[in-house]
Amino acid sequence: MERFWRKYIFPLVYAFIVYLSLRLINAVLTGFRFWERPWYDTGAEMILLSVGYLYMYLLNRLLQHYQQQTKPHSTAREYMVVTANILLISDGLILPMQHFFFFDTGGCDWYDVVNLTIIPTLFYLLYYTIRRANASLRKSYEQQLLLEKISNDQLQTELRFLKAQFHPHFLFNALNTVYFQMDESVGVAKHTVEKLSELLRYQLYDHQQTVAISAELQYLQSFIDLQKTRMNDHLQLQVEMDALLNKQSVYPLLLLPLVENAFKYAGGDYWIHISAQHQNGWLHFRVSNAIPPMEMKHKKGGIGLENLRRRLALLYPGKHALEISKTQDTFTAGLKIAL
Repeated sequence: MERFWRKYIFPLVYAFIVYLSLRLINAVLTGFRFWERPWYDTGAEMILLSVGYLYMYLLNRLLQHYQQQTKPHSTAREYMVVTANILLISDGLILPMQHFFFFDTGGCDWYDVVNLTIIPTLFYLLYYTIRRANASLRKSYEQQLLLEKISNDQLQTELRFLKAQFHPHFLFNALNTVYFQMDESVGVAKHTVEKLSELLRYQLYDHQQTVAISAELQYLQSFIDLQKTRMNDHLQLQVEMDALLNKQSVYPLLLLPLVENAFKYAGGDYWIHISAQHQNGWLHFRVSNAIPPMEMKHKKGGIGLENLRRRLALLYPGKHALEISKTQDTFTAGLKIAL
């Protein structure tokens, strides 16, 4: 319906507005009351309204032509071309028809020529300007949507790459655990493989969207239990999970790299402290572990922490804080995420 109105009805309505403006201005200038003349004279003159289709067709084609140009062009030159085409119709077509067929006096006076030159030109330039502005806004909006889609596709591709990079990293550490356990107890190694399969199942099926933080913490606890099987009895492990952390949504697998890093580098006094707290709509996650004094000189965190930084930047832009600190015998990682 909208297309029918725009293509078939609107040109006639707009042409009628132009015609009415012409006649009213003429009435003011000359005192000629066109509404008092015989109706068939006005009706015959209404035939000229069909020229509105020609105006609209020509202006739309010109707009399409300039919108499709890939190279920058002069706006002033564009409007000069548009004005010339409007004048070509007004003075080259309508004015002769008015002069020979529809004027009662049999000819056009000077004010008729002026009106037929200026009024349609102004009206149709206004129409072209509005159509041009709408087309530019629509084109800009479409380009913005395209840029957002490209950006989103790039982010999704990078996230998939980071996840693909993360799984082998986790699996490598877990298989090392199983490898050493097989020398000590096949039964314990089987139990570890079972726990590992549960962890991998969570990674494969639950990481596409946000999950309840309770599920993430349960997964984290399973990972801690798995790591405890390969640590000796001297490890002092303290885990605190806030009961208020339950149904809040969070992207999964963001806490694991910090815990994994603690188990990997724990040494010295051999203790690990893990805490998760809910404070004012934020998740405060903190992992500390003892390290031997010589660890102060070891290089920065490996692929796990760098992976985590990038995933946080993509998933929680402006809504997270990751702080890493190190003393002579302690390594601490604190993560804040808006829930």
